[in-house]
Amino acid sequence: MAMPSAPILQIALPVPLPRAFDYLPPAGHDACASDVGRRVRVPFGNRELVGVVAGTGPAAAQASDLRQAIAFLDQAPLLHGELLESLRWLARYTHAPLGEVFATALPAILRHGEPLPETHTPAWRLTAAGQAGVVRLRAGTRPRRLADLLAPAPISEDSLDLKMDQWRSAARALGKRGFAERIALPAHGLVADRLPGPVLNPEQQAAVDAVRASEGFAAWLLDGVTGSGKTEVYLAAIADCLAHGRQVLVLVPEIGLTPQTLARFRSRLGVPVHALHSGLNDGERARAWMAAARGEARVIVGTRSAVFVPLPEPGLIVIDEEHDGSYKQLDGIRYHARDFALVRAKALDVPVLLGSATPSLETLHNANGGRYGYLRLGQRAGDAQPPQVRVLDVRKRALVAGLSPEMLQAIGNALQAGGQVLVFKNRRGYAPVLLCHDCGWTAHCRRCDSAMTVHAGGRRLQCHHCGARQAAPPACPDCGGLALQPQGIGTERLEEALRERFPDVPVVRIDRGTTQRRDGLGKLLASVGQLPAILIGTQILAKGHDLPHLTLVVVVGVDEGLFSSDFRAGEKLVQQLIQVAGRAGRASKRGEVWLQTHHPEHPLLNTLIAGGYRAFAEGELALREAAGFPPYAHLALLRAEAQRVEAVQAFLSAARRALAAAGSDGIELHGPLPAPMPRRAGMQRMQLLLSAPQRRGLHRLLDAALPAVYELPEARKVRWSLDVDPVDLY
Repeated sequence: MAMPSAPILQIALPVPLPRAFDYLPPAGHDACASDVGRRVRVPFGNRELVGVVAGTGPAAAQASDLRQAIAFLDQAPLLHGELLESLRWLARYTHAPLGEVFATALPAILRHGEPLPETHTPAWRLTAAGQAGVVRLRAGTRPRRLADLLAPAPISEDSLDLKMDQWRSAARALGKRGFAERIALPAHGLVADRLPGPVLNPEQQAAVDAVRASEGFAAWLLDGVTGSGKTEVYLAAIADCLAHGRQVLVLVPEIGLTPQTLARFRSRLGVPVHALHSGLNDGERARAWMAAARGEARVIVGTRSAVFVPLPEPGLIVIDEEHDGSYKQLDGIRYHARDFALVRAKALDVPVLLGSATPSLETLHNANGGRYGYLRLGQRAGDAQPPQVRVLDVRKRALVAGLSPEMLQAIGNALQAGGQVLVFKNRRGYAPVLLCHDCGWTAHCRRCDSAMTVHAGGRRLQCHHCGARQAAPPACPDCGGLALQPQGIGTERLEEALRERFPDVPVVRIDRGTTQRRDGLGKLLASVGQLPAILIGTQILAKGHDLPHLTLVVVVGVDEGLFSSDFRAGEKLVQQLIQVAGRAGRASKRGEVWLQTHHPEHPLLNTLIAGGYRAFAEGELALREAAGFPPYAHLALLRAEAQRVEAVQAFLSAARRALAAAGSDGIELHGPLPAPMPRRAGMQRMQLLLSAPQRRGLHRLLDAALPAVYELPEARKVRWSLDVDPVDLY
């Protein structure tokens, strides 16, 4: 009688293949169920990879041919319980390889096999020399002020951020003299001073009470006009969770929001608040992730990738600005952080709070259908009044850098009254196009079907799609003429024109080019303080920033979003306009918003001005239902690219046949079609769109057809990806 063979390890590796790989366990170890979720180093081809044990099972007949895993990297499973099962769900939903999903969820140093990091909180204290020498420091200087703060007891870096500006340079100065040193304190149980918050108004209190009364999972839409105090609702709900010994995860859409949010949360909650976003280095991200896994991090604030943090003691998930498109990952594993947060909240059996002044139509549809609870904040907090909105017809008007004389006069009046002005233009650079006025030549990217954007006052050209850069030519390459002119308006050109027009007022440009350094946005906003100033910004400034001294918002370039082939374009434009308009008049001064347009009679603008976002959303949902677009249909987009368009066409045609053979009853297949930008970074791009009335039918078809798609000979000649629930049909 044959003896049963020893179990083997089924390991998910970060490779684009939808399967686990069988390995013998490391020498001296017997595979068992408790190995699932542990990181393990294995040989793969002629290299070594770090994978995660996805399961164990009996050895196949040829088990003697299996390679042996090299070593486990963890004593206990790193991925386990709810997070492990939620990641399995994500792999099934996105139809992505489980190994790549695991790798996406882990911080970089952990997925590369580094040891688990320490999770103590960094702090500073005075040395014995510092205690004795503090009296020798000159009074009033930053080092002396910092030394006085540290004299009673060590202080964490988070608390120092709240207590003193620019303390880090002072700490370095003290450190060089041996007066202070950086130490690590246990994070768990650290409590700081708490600042009291304002008294909640009845709407805010009702929202907090509803979330507090939730028993287990419940999804709540907090639909609050800009400036209505949604953050105060978050803080009250978070404080209640902390009082019950629970962890809270807060998702924000942009890195730029995290410093402002962290400072406010730390001052009000009295506990360490851990940040998790791409602006941190790999070690910092890994420490925050592990602090959450060990239950030491009680409040985690982060961008999209923070949705993967372990929550052993969960109490609440908050998703701020839930409508924001940055929650969707556009490459690799194409997950949506908002949707995955809802899945995790249900698995964890905790409430989830989705806040927005302009909820996505999918979220509104779920609230209207009763799947989400609906909480409304209809008035601005305190004495703040909603801004007055004006539509300015600029047809046949002389424009200076895209600004009409009336607009320039309004800017001058606002500055003279002591207010600040935001000029919103969602296009960075100096100008969108470089044009030869003699022959009509335009500067196009050699690798993309796109014009090169003019930067640096006309001296440099840059492609905003592939990143290619080159110097602007001194003469036209086609005709040799010297009549090269930048066409259109970008933030750099607005900055130049407004500096010339208002030389005595600070003009600060805020876009991706000026906010790349850590806390670059916060430093730029702090530089203007309360003084009259002009802020020129892209969509970065439209996302939740509190600018109390802003009295005028000027929107340049409304027309660019009024006419688009993207069925979501109207929704995105209206959300953007309302969000940026909401920056004005958030304190005691009444704000104004001017929308400059060549199409003042456009129905979208008329609906928005007359009825607000709710009126627009109701009309747009009716149009979506009639047209069979989300949320009344479910989409998947199969994208492919290669250097030769014939290879892309052949693959997508073969993929369509595989999908049709799997039985696509009721599911429409559109394509293969060229992508809206057919050539990008030197690659020819096409796509195949799947549309289904029911989500279950769409996934059933993909489950049946994708194995055959992976095996297509044509698949080896292209780079392809599947995007379930795409937000952009680019």
